[in-house]
Amino acid sequence: QVQLVESGGGLMQPGGSLRLSCAASRFTLDYYDIAWFRQAPGKKREGISCISSRQGRTYYADSVKGRFTISRDNAKNTVNLQMTSLKDEDTALYYCAADPKVTCMTLKADDFTSWGQGTQVTVSS
Repeated sequence: QVQLVESGGGLMQPGGSLRLSCAASRFTLDYYDIAWFRQAPGKKREGISCISSRQGRTYYADSVKGRFTISRDNAKNTVNLQMTSLKDEDTALYYCAADPKVTCMTLKADDFTSWGQGTQVTVSS
């Protein structure tokens, strides 16, 4: 399994921005499609973005499209999620996920076997 570590969460006012990072040790993230999920209290884990391994194609849920940007930094072996125009409803625990057999064509949490511990994002005035 790939070991993943998320960072960059925090408290932000509505309209603000945060940048999350997903790092891996001992594995090259560029070999995998990498997804970002989030889970708010009492809600299902939601797939919000994904970047493919080869062509770097990006995918976004409607809830974040136009506000969030996923990208790779291969030099640092990270996948980043730039979040702008944050809303109260973006408050959640954010996870990155990977699996050698799963592509961005599906953003089903049950399909991914490697997860980080999550980083909390709280949007509040």
